Amino acid sequence: MTSTINDMMSPSPDPSQIAAGLIDLLDLREIETAADFATPATVAAFEGDSSPHPGGHVFGGQVMGQAVTAVGRTTPAGRRIHSMYSYFLAPGDPSHPIRFQVDALRDGGSFSVRRVLATQPARSADEPERTILAMTASFQEQQDGLEHQERAPQAPDPEGLPTTAEVLRGIDHPVARYWATQRPIDIRHVTDPIYLRPDPASDTADTQMVWMRTLAPVRADPLLHDAILAFASDYTPFEPILRRQGLSWITPGLRMATVDHAIWWHRHVDANEWLLYVQRSPSASGGRGLTHGQLFDRAGDLVATVTQEGMIRVKPAE
Repeated sequence: MTSTINDMMSPSPDPSQIAAGLIDLLDLREIETAADFATPATVAAFEGDSSPHPGGHVFGGQVMGQAVTAVGRTTPAGRRIHSMYSYFLAPGDPSHPIRFQVDALRDGGSFSVRRVLATQPARSADEPERTILAMTASFQEQQDGLEHQERAPQAPDPEGLPTTAEVLRGIDHPVARYWATQRPIDIRHVTDPIYLRPDPASDTADTQMVWMRTLAPVRADPLLHDAILAFASDYTPFEPILRRQGLSWITPGLRMATVDHAIWWHRHVDANEWLLYVQRSPSASGGRGLTHGQLFDRAGDLVATVTQEGMIRVKPAE
């Protein structure tokens, strides 16, 4: 998909079309396995396109969501993803399709483990094929066992909070317009948004909370709902770091890139329903920042845990 962000802009975007576009994005097509790339464990290969995104690169959450779809389509029926770990190796080019080559590492009595590499064509004839993401994921049959969980903190209902479009209304900038009108996930901040200005309480702000769900209801199989959760989990993990440091998304000289991202699914959810994403940053050092997040449903149940480490730097003004 080679459209620019400006091509995607519409004075009256249709939320249903944007949400349906997310399903199309995550619903990969199976392709023939490349003989020169396959391993003895390779079981399938898939291909997906990209959606326009600010910065001219592929959104990391998109590649993770597509990788979840790829590995999930190779596991025995009845097994759902319970954990995944991704390394981001290079920025993706939205002008080229992404290929997902899946290796089966184990199929046991209850668990299946898969590895997937996301690759794109070389940028020139003398360069090798580029690997942009490496993921390992584990799937499990539904089983009974011991149970306990943390409960969701108190938070105002999402219906009474401003949408991103309302927060950014009147801001004439391509990135602001994209966030306000083109993201397929409805994100509503409980804590003050830091799109345009730092958190005034940065000295004491150790927790961030946002509500998230698909922009409009979608119909999709359970695997795609798991993929949507992976997609959406990558939108805000940098914000707790920025919040603690007294920075905003538009801080001059700010540079950020995800290094690795992990998710544990404790319960499986419908991505059409609101999820409360509670996040904090326990550490920043060495040009990297770490965030820890918990996703709760409206009933207060803990449905997933997320950790992410990213490169984050502020280039000094010259």
